[in-house]
Amino acid sequence: MTRSPEKLKSLEKLGARGVVCDVYDLPALGRVVSSFRPDLVMHQLTDLPDEADRVPEYAARNNRIRTEGTRNLIRASREARAVRILAQSIAWTPSSGGETIQEHESLVLDVGGVVVRYGRFYGPGTYAGEDRIPPPPRVHIDEAARRTAPLVDALPGVYVVAEEV
Repeated sequence: MTRSPEKLKSLEKLGARGVVCDVYDLPALGRVVSSFRPDLVMHQLTDLPDEADRVPEYAARNNRIRTEGTRNLIRASREARAVRILAQSIAWTPSSGGETIQEHESLVLDVGGVVVRYGRFYGPGTYAGEDRIPPPPRVHIDEAARRTAPLVDALPGVYVVAEEV
């Protein structure tokens, strides 16, 4: 799911059936999620810029998607009778917005979901790119995907996906 019609092609190129929907449009979100008849809803929503140096100016937007967006997605998943929810989080303490992360994780855990705390991504298509390795906690984007797949069947709780340092 994306809010950007121009990002549909990149989702489909990755093998996904993409759909344009705004997580803040609850009726549309409910229809879209229900149309997939999911067993699991995987929440990977963020509202971040394509350029890392612009992250601070997106903080309020990203915090909103972590709270209101999470509530809406949980509601839509319940209406669609999804059995499980898995949501991304972060494995480090941000300079600001820590309360938002706690609220986001609590919302997911309160419905028996799985929270995946990722280290800072690096590798192709990430802020760090292929040549720069961020400080710990970190995880290569391919390793993050590989380690996330088994978590779709994990018991409710918090899981950390980061490299050992």
